[in-house]
Amino acid sequence: MAFLDTAKTVLKDEGNWLFNRTIGRLFGAGISTDSRIVRSTAKWSGRNDKQDWRVKLTIPSGSPMEEYFFARGSNNLLKPLYNMKGIFWPLTPTMIIQHSANYNPLAQTHSNYPFQAYQNSQVDQMNIIGEFPVQNQQDAAYWVAAVNFLRTVTKMFFGKDDEMKGNPPPILHLSAYGDHMFDKVPVVINTFNVELRAGIDYISTRQDPVYSKKANAFHNVHRDQFDPNAMDQTWAPTLSNISVLVTPIYSREAIKNFNLREFSQGKLRGKDRIGFI
Repeated sequence: MAFLDTAKTVLKDEGNWLFNRTIGRLFGAGISTDSRIVRSTAKWSGRNDKQDWRVKLTIPSGSPMEEYFFARGSNNLLKPLYNMKGIFWPLTPTMIIQHSANYNPLAQTHSNYPFQAYQNSQVDQMNIIGEFPVQNQQDAAYWVAAVNFLRTVTKMFFGKDDEMKGNPPPILHLSAYGDHMFDKVPVVINTFNVELRAGIDYISTRQDPVYSKKANAFHNVHRDQFDPNAMDQTWAPTLSNISVLVTPIYSREAIKNFNLREFSQGKLRGKDRIGFI
């Protein structure tokens, strides 16, 4: 009997240790609970801007393009992107990055080995491939806005009543994974792909403002008090892949300020610096 009591005590202590270890992991991940039942809510946003290391493509801060595309929140189609002024991947995407140092082989007569003459170095195109899950209407509205944002920034300024006609597509900032990985790297989008898979459910969402029948303003009222003719409708897949191919682009003025010593020390970044990589 003494042996059985000892075994029960050991098993009980081990179970408590495992439970406490699990609770410790939850608290370490920022999930708090006051009971043995853990309730957590998945969110796409909520991180502090200073700690936000998600992969994102944004309009440069202070650029006139902010007003052009977002117009102080009045662009209803892109309104879900207004706070960030761009898009981010809700799940960690795959990034394929390549740096090149190019050399020209100089063939010598009666020699087994050519001389390698350095030509230039460059950062090649970068491919960002990530999944976009959609679980509710808010996620669906964001997905629709993200796709339309990519459609927009891959087109030149052209058409009737466009005061900026003739300009190429805008330059964006690529940010990801903290200060010394990608910090406001100027890029242009070469291509983007959206994979709409077979056998995936779709969620309906509405981008346009919802107006009540009594006033020309937003109201927190039930749907039957809205004018259904004032609302659009779009369907977003519950899971899709969005891949973007970008190329870093630097102006001549920015390249003049490049310094390899400062680059090696991580100093070519910050509020007023271009993100060299």
